[in-house]
Amino acid sequence: MTRRPLILLAAASAAVLGLAGCAQSTSATGSAGEQSSAPAASAAPAPAPFDGDPVKVALVRQSGAGDYFTSWGSGAAAQAESVNIDLTVTDARNDNAKHASDLEQAIASKPDAIIVDHGQTDTIEPLVHQAVDAGIPVVVYDLALNDPEGVIVTSQSDESMAQGVLDQLIEDVGEGAKVGYVSATGYAALDRRAVVWNEVVEENGLEQVFSTGKVTESTATDNIPLVDAALKQNPDVQAIFAPYDEITKGVVQAVNQNNLQDKVKVYGIDISNADIEVITAEGSPWVATSATDPAAVGAAVVRTLALSLAGELDEESVTFPAVTITQDFLAENEITNVTDLREAEPGLLLDDVVTADWLPAVSS
Repeated sequence: MTRRPLILLAAASAAVLGLAGCAQSTSATGSAGEQSSAPAASAAPAPAPFDGDPVKVALVRQSGAGDYFTSWGSGAAAQAESVNIDLTVTDARNDNAKHASDLEQAIASKPDAIIVDHGQTDTIEPLVHQAVDAGIPVVVYDLALNDPEGVIVTSQSDESMAQGVLDQLIEDVGEGAKVGYVSATGYAALDRRAVVWNEVVEENGLEQVFSTGKVTESTATDNIPLVDAALKQNPDVQAIFAPYDEITKGVVQAVNQNNLQDKVKVYGIDISNADIEVITAEGSPWVATSATDPAAVGAAVVRTLALSLAGELDEESVTFPAVTITQDFLAENEITNVTDLREAEPGLLLDDVVTADWLPAVSS
């Protein structure tokens, strides 16, 4: 079967910005200041199977620390409630064995469908195929599959996210600059971003002076000593790419504690209220990030499943667009939280992505 990815571009959103260029959650509200207004109830009646008893869906998560995952779960829960989905959520929180156990239990419960959020390919892919073989529809988000046959694959546009913020890096520091890289391997989103990073380094003659980083239950805190050591060995580094906001926040702290904030520029990925506070702090070295609205993405994943169950989804792969956001843009528009950012950049809401007249976007 030929797969046809549905790539939803954000060129218009980027143009508006004028820029160059990753605990169980069943609440229908996100982090403080991250709520968005729900649209009016749809005029069209819902089709089967959403016109009867609640549709039972298991959301099997492998989330991490930070606002991103909380908001994603809130958006998914709000969209599920709006479309008559009874959503059962489990979250393994960086425990691969528990994630596998959670998915096994979800399959055994025989839900109407399963959503798998993140995860390690080797651990989870065999169970995804076990669910498909059992006749259970499966949607995955940010999970790399070697064989996606029979599975609906959703993700952020990690390649465009990385490219957008790295274009800004090149514009700021130029070709041949000394750069550092702080990330981790084995995570689908980070691995996709790494491919773009390596290409940009080669194409622009960047000198990568260090590479470090890891993902843990306390990612920001645990990356501070790693980056601190790298900066002490390479104080002449000009820019650091840290493609996950929890890692980025750890990088910022390490740069600040080495008093290098006037010399080192930091480039991240993702956005949240906490991230905006860090980016807009006086003298912050975090100068640009690329992001989706996590609540909107969580909701869009649920809509993707709903359209599939209703027989209205023609594609097998959906990619959600992102925008690049600079420190200057936030300052010029006096943006202090995600609500402000949504107003300045409504394309983040994804309210025209995987929708139908009976299925309007609801993020939180």
